[in-house]
Amino acid sequence: MNVLTIQNLSKCFGKQKIIDGLNLSVPEGSVFGFIGKNGAGKTTTMKMVLGLLRPEGGTIHVCGEPVSFGQTKSNRFTGYLPDVPEFYPYMTAKQYLKLCGDVIALSKDELLGRSRTLLSLVGLDGVTKPIGGFSRGMKQRLGIAQALLSQPKLLLCDEPTSALDPVGRKEILDILSKLRGTTTVLFSTHILSDVERICDHAAFLHEGKIALSGTLSEIKAVHGHDSLLLEFSSDEDLQSFKTQEAVKPLLLHCEENSREMILHSRTMDAVQASLFQVLAKTGICPIKIELMEPSLERLFLEVVK
Repeated sequence: MNVLTIQNLSKCFGKQKIIDGLNLSVPEGSVFGFIGKNGAGKTTTMKMVLGLLRPEGGTIHVCGEPVSFGQTKSNRFTGYLPDVPEFYPYMTAKQYLKLCGDVIALSKDELLGRSRTLLSLVGLDGVTKPIGGFSRGMKQRLGIAQALLSQPKLLLCDEPTSALDPVGRKEILDILSKLRGTTTVLFSTHILSDVERICDHAAFLHEGKIALSGTLSEIKAVHGHDSLLLEFSSDEDLQSFKTQEAVKPLLLHCEENSREMILHSRTMDAVQASLFQVLAKTGICPIKIELMEPSLERLFLEVVK
């Protein structure tokens, strides 16, 4: 079952079309990376999912419920963490969750139980200082707790790690990973290492459309190029290797950095056979040969170039 289904979605600001026929399905229980450059339309898409922006066309369904601009019926299934969450600085984390619980009409017992569980989940149990003294990472963690208070089926996180230091990023990613299988997580980002670390599904947003989508293994298998890294002990060996006739056709899809070169091909078995023949014939001996898996970074650069 898909928790979120978007079909033929479009959105313009003035004469500029930001979202152009976007189609996206987010499976239940997944941790889904919504990848795109800054300004690609990730936040715009999320706001339409929340009913905060009116689309020019297309449909959005959350848990089978149609999303309508200005109405919140579908939002009973959804929690939301904006990129910069705002709080009352004089409150403690527990006081803020109590306020949010009162807004959504939780009973006293429900609020107490959920607050304890969520504050423990995000590592803020026992923290009594006012939110105004929180670090950026602590505020993000409290934002996740607040977004989960209503026990949503879908948690939307807009660039949750973009302004955090490495420790803060790890804390947020660890929390989101723990939600796998219980709450579906869709988080937008341009930090590809975050997606590779915790996501099982991903989609690349480019020019208002989904350019790639699927499980990470599917995306890499179908769209990725195998890569072979060769590191030479000297620049002379590298240049000599490049002059070989059997190697020249491979240089069309090649990166070079100092004494290293990376060859890309969809027929890597044939490439390896040819290269090993060249190495045996010339006596050139690289100090390193490594078959590399396709990375999301390479795929992303191919999509947006």
